[in-house]
Amino acid sequence: MGVNSKVNSGIFALDRVYAIISINAVRKKGGALISHFRPDEKDNIVLFPKTLDYYQIELTRMLETERYGEAADLLRFLLQCQGEDPRHYEEWRALLEWLTDAFPELQNGSPAAEDDGYETEESLARRHVEAKLEQDQEYAGKLLSAVIDKPLSEQTLLALDQLAYLDRPEVDEALTEWLHQEELHPLLQYRVLQTLRRRGTVGTLAIERAGEKVEIDIESVPLKPDEFPPAVQEVPERVGEQTQVHDPTLFYFAQELWSQIVMSFYGGRDYRSLIDGDDTVIDIWAAALHQLVADSLPDGKTDEEIRTLYGITDEHRLRFEQVSRSIRQVVAVSGVQER
Repeated sequence: MGVNSKVNSGIFALDRVYAIISINAVRKKGGALISHFRPDEKDNIVLFPKTLDYYQIELTRMLETERYGEAADLLRFLLQCQGEDPRHYEEWRALLEWLTDAFPELQNGSPAAEDDGYETEESLARRHVEAKLEQDQEYAGKLLSAVIDKPLSEQTLLALDQLAYLDRPEVDEALTEWLHQEELHPLLQYRVLQTLRRRGTVGTLAIERAGEKVEIDIESVPLKPDEFPPAVQEVPERVGEQTQVHDPTLFYFAQELWSQIVMSFYGGRDYRSLIDGDDTVIDIWAAALHQLVADSLPDGKTDEEIRTLYGITDEHRLRFEQVSRSIRQVVAVSGVQER
């Protein structure tokens, strides 16, 4: 299946963001204070449209870092809240159903931490997949079909997660061949690379990513945000230094957008240029990310104001403009939504 049919189905239905605001906290502080959710809290809670970015990032990070129990708890909490668009509830229920289907142990809430004598979610997931395989010898093939042959959905990503725990060599062969033969969406392609790394696949893959031929060392593919090189992590941190206090919505959206951008251009020329660059290069990328988000928001700062914030002098203006174009091209190719 080619890129168009995959992308048209929408790569991340997880892209909707939900921030939770405590009415009591707003009254006490005189402003919109974002409060961390607690699954057992239901009173005095509203979902605020203008601050939805925060919880989208939280939910996406939970899923990316395999904190499925926490994600399920958050989804249950959101389903208890009132006054949202009915489509939101449908999507939350669908995602929660997929999570609890993939991990039956989450039916009654997330399991306790391993240091309390319980299994980790990873060990539970592995045991669940192994049990499925014992019951159905065709289970590996069904998961591969869900990934390769069917339209992209959250279920595709859950199937990829389960494939990481199957000790079957044909899985590596099928996923590697798929990467070589199909023009995959860059974000989906990256998730496949992560699955191969989780499976313990070693070696280098020569593939095409966003129109560029690159070589990927599978053992080095980051599984979590903190596994990226320091330069990659510092870009959103520097945006946060300029926006976190006065414009937290921009900061939260910049974090999520950067996560998807960096997964899309991972391993390419721009990626190598960033991780090999100095402080000025990091500032240029941070300024370009800031401008991309600011351009999509009302009353955003001008590019001149943003360059001044990050100390981008006329000497580096050309490079700033080049990086800005590169980021926008990644967004266009990846289908990452600007707001």
